[in-house]
Amino acid sequence: MGKQTPERRLAENEALAVGNMIRISPQKLNVVAATIRGMPVDAALAELTFSRRRIAQDVKKVLESAIANAENNHDLDVDDLVVAEASVGKRMVMKRWRARARGRVGKIQKPFSQIRIVVRQREEIE
Repeated sequence: MGKQTPERRLAENEALAVGNMIRISPQKLNVVAATIRGMPVDAALAELTFSRRRIAQDVKKVLESAIANAENNHDLDVDDLVVAEASVGKRMVMKRWRARARGRVGKIQKPFSQIRIVVRQREEIE
């Protein structure tokens, strides 16, 4: 009598992980996401591990979550996974202010982002 399970939006050889409310602007997060798009999963993990950008560790966590979802929920082979999509979106913006000279105010915006990573299992080439 409960809810029906919704239709699966991804293909059978794909798995998904989403990171919400990541405290960085979408523009900066997209730079890191662009470096791993289309890469094999092990190369992408190595790239994120040794990246000098602060946000790379959060992206690495989301990628590891997508790999775990592929292995545990969808029975995919981890060695054949490729980062199929790494899309970045905008979330909320915290608005703050700072006092400036002559009674004026300076606007400070603290943006949040989300990242959506889809990993896909490569087909065997015969």
